[in-house]
Amino acid sequence: MASKRLKDPGILHGHHVVSGPELRAAIEVAGEGDGTARIRRRTLHGVVLVLLIGLIAAGIILALAIINGRLKLPSAQPAPTPVASCPASMFDYTPTGTVNVNVYNSTSRPGLARSAADELLARRFVVGNVANISAGYRGVAAVVSGSAGQASAFTVQRHVPGSDYFQDGRTDASVDVILAQDFKALVPPELVDQTPGRLSCPRENRRTADTDKLPVLPAAAPTP
Repeated sequence: MASKRLKDPGILHGHHVVSGPELRAAIEVAGEGDGTARIRRRTLHGVVLVLLIGLIAAGIILALAIINGRLKLPSAQPAPTPVASCPASMFDYTPTGTVNVNVYNSTSRPGLARSAADELLARRFVVGNVANISAGYRGVAAVVSGSAGQASAFTVQRHVPGSDYFQDGRTDASVDVILAQDFKALVPPELVDQTPGRLSCPRENRRTADTDKLPVLPAAAPTP
């Protein structure tokens, strides 16, 4: 009967009683887990710090290279503007019926473009746009075309005395005439020189910022 009354000291009311050695073992395992987590955090912090230092060093090297001129940053190129370009070629006078011309008035004189366009129409030019514009050009008139319209521009210049030729990037053979403050009148039809010749470009002493840069002309504009 006495042996039956003996109880297991590790069991209390059906539950296991944690002994001292078991408790110490559990604490040691937990401590090992915390140590592993600390090591991982320290490793991560070290990697981030190394990357940050590398970025700072790269930024300093890049800045020094730009300052010393060893590295140049790309910059946006401005759009090309019409320039004074005078071909050396000789041109024949072109029949006016094959010349497409747009007439623009850059002066404060009302109706100037319309009256000049009517005169060109009477001479059988094919007139397109007729409009008022703002332009920095100073002179009699600017005659503008692409390379394909140089022969037509030559013919137009024979009707506009004192005009300056400018070339732009258009690909068709159209010609623009920009009438400026010094414009007086077209050459009388019977006095137009129809012999071969060269385009008339701005003289060297007139190639200023005002004559070398012309406005972007409208594709279509109301009649003044």
